[in-house]
Order: sequence, then structure tokens, then C-alpha cells
Amino acid sequence: MDKIHLYDKILSPMVTEKSTNLSEQNKIVFKVPRAANKTNLKKNIEKIFKVNVTKINIINKQNRSVVKRGKKVNVQGYKKAIITLKKGQSIDLTTGI
Repeated sequence: MDKIHLYDKILSPMVTEKSTNLSEQNKIVFKVPRAANKTNLKKNIEKIFKVNVTKINIINKQNRSVVKRGKKVNVQGYKKAIITLKKGQSIDLTTGI
């Protein structure tokens, strides 16, 4: 398997109502590739954003099918990571990398 570049470990931040509420508890939610794991993700986030990561939870969203306009459509699944930062630290998602 090819090595994944440092910035390829984070696809996009997930900005939802639930993730905004989690930011009050020093938690940030990112969409990550399916090949991502906790140890590599922790190292890369600490290098990119220069913060200390205390905990990472990874959730795997499965593929599912929905009916749109009478047709069955497959919705591709994804993997998301909830990253807990050290108390007092934060990541500003509006500035970019």
C-alpha cells in the first residue's frame, strides 16, 4: 500500500450542529479516508495543527441505499474521526491549513 501524504489523512472538517456542540468539549470532527487509523491520525494532526491529541474515536459509516425519485440509489459510506484535544487547546477551522 502506498504511503498516504500528511494532508491526505484529513479529507474535510465536518461542520454540523452536533459537531459544533462537541467543540465546547474540546472535540473536533473530521472526515477521514477509510484506510486511516488512530495512531497515524494522531501523529498527523499533531504535526499539522501543532496541538496535543488526548483521544481519538473513529466511526465507520456503512454504505446504504435510499430511494430518490422512485429509483434506488447507493450512498457511499465514509469514516469520521472525533478528536479530543488537550484542555485549553483548539483548532480554528475557518482559517484553513
